[in-house]
Amino acid sequence: MQPTTRQRPSHTRWRRRISAGAAALLAATGLVALTGPSAHAAQPGHTIAYVTDFNRQAVSAVDTATGTVTASIPVGGYTQDVAVNSAGTTLYAATALANAVAVIDTATSTVTASVPLAGIPTALTVNSAGTAVYVADTTAHVVEAIDTATNTVTATIPVAGGLQGIALDPAGTTAYVAAAGPNRLVVIDTATATVTANVPMPAAAYGAVVDPAGTAVYVATAGAGITKVDTATNTVTATITGANVTSVDISPDGGTLYGASPIGSGVQVIDTATDTVTAFVGGLGNAQDVAVNATGTTVHVTDSVNASSSVPGYLYAIDTATNTVTTAASGLSSPRRLALHTIPAPEVTGLSPNSGTTDGGTVVTLTGTDLNGATAITFGGTPATGVTCSATSCTATAPAHAAGTVDVRVTTPGGTSAITPAGEFTYVAPTADIDVDVSAQPHLGILVPYLTYTLTARNTGPDAVTSATLTASLPPGATATNLSAGCTTAASTVTCAYGAIPNGTAVDKTFRVPLHLLSLGQVTVSGTRTASAPADPDPADDTASATCTVISVILTTCP
Repeated sequence: MQPTTRQRPSHTRWRRRISAGAAALLAATGLVALTGPSAHAAQPGHTIAYVTDFNRQAVSAVDTATGTVTASIPVGGYTQDVAVNSAGTTLYAATALANAVAVIDTATSTVTASVPLAGIPTALTVNSAGTAVYVADTTAHVVEAIDTATNTVTATIPVAGGLQGIALDPAGTTAYVAAAGPNRLVVIDTATATVTANVPMPAAAYGAVVDPAGTAVYVATAGAGITKVDTATNTVTATITGANVTSVDISPDGGTLYGASPIGSGVQVIDTATDTVTAFVGGLGNAQDVAVNATGTTVHVTDSVNASSSVPGYLYAIDTATNTVTTAASGLSSPRRLALHTIPAPEVTGLSPNSGTTDGGTVVTLTGTDLNGATAITFGGTPATGVTCSATSCTATAPAHAAGTVDVRVTTPGGTSAITPAGEFTYVAPTADIDVDVSAQPHLGILVPYLTYTLTARNTGPDAVTSATLTASLPPGATATNLSAGCTTAASTVTCAYGAIPNGTAVDKTFRVPLHLLSLGQVTVSGTRTASAPADPDPADDTASATCTVISVILTTCP
């Protein structure tokens, strides 16, 4: 469920403030905290929102489809910020007082490592390759680079002032740090771990986001609005007024910017083509952070205190088509920052084979995308068995089903695959063709001469024979002896019952026809398929015969 995932770190905005419960701490460290975080909104699909729960010293995982908190992960410090890698497998949480980055396995919701820092971290982000995490350390006045393979700090870059937010360009080659005192946007070359530019800001910079094209950085400068910086020249190209925000995020297509306004108790909506505010979604309490989902259809907003309630801990969802609040999730203590991880829905692009019998049992290989983590595969709504999956293929045993064409669908944590022609499987009634053969062999001599007849049932498929009956007709007055197991004789006939016969397999039954001194001329035995299951599609090969010419008990020829 590769699982597959989606994150926003490389073009994510991360800024920082600590919260109410730690007022004394903030005063001591010089950090200024805006009011707290919070809430969430459910959306169609399976997007997980990871929310910093400051006072609980934890990160909460919220299923946005249901609006429920599915896990609360203790991190050993006041959670300042959180980021998830692009694979969705690892979460990174910046913690104050512990002064570390907690490394979290998202599959088990457990902390697997803690990376010590020089001071109090306020923001962090992870590159799209998932190889490095960059942390804004406000009290140590540095940006620390962490190697995710070893979970160690590999570079420390001095940056003066109170560091509030950090963002990466899509390629991960440049980091942008929002700083206050002095108020500026600091540009860092991640390859050389050096500051390459300082862009003055009109006020304290709290958060930043890089557009998907990597051509502009939008910086939340609180009362001064949002400042737009050209990444090619590191110069200010626009100031978006009327947007009193402290956190920003941008839609996947880069066309719309969203800014959380704690003072305005809502979210500003900005058209990036004109750099103007086009809407304001109000009615919230203390909007702390914004994050746009992978499809751009929903904006999630943390809000520490709902406007109409004294109960803290909300995560809202805003429908971007209507700019209205659609849902809310609660159960959080003091939410502030958030990161989204979207598990893509699986897609089926092919089946091999794409047909089988109504009896079931056909082993089918499915190809597609994001198939890993499959919890079920259904054929026309009936669960398959023997399911194993990788990201691009699955094998499953088709269940029994009525004849006809059905849809094969895969369910993963990302959802259920859509109905497409590529996922159609056709059930047909099983058939197995019995090819009847009769052969003869003389055994001559004066004492006990006889002919041995072999009655063969050959299954030419396509399916296995479950049962079959062949009847041999003897010449008038002839008898049969020494019958194979399953054969009986009566009234010049031999009837042989056959059990299961796999496709491509032949089963022989034999019997003897004794010869006498007067048994001269042609002796013909005919074999006929009289019954079989499943249905036999080709009656043309259901009968065969063998004729021997008896000249004497010591001279007989058979074909």
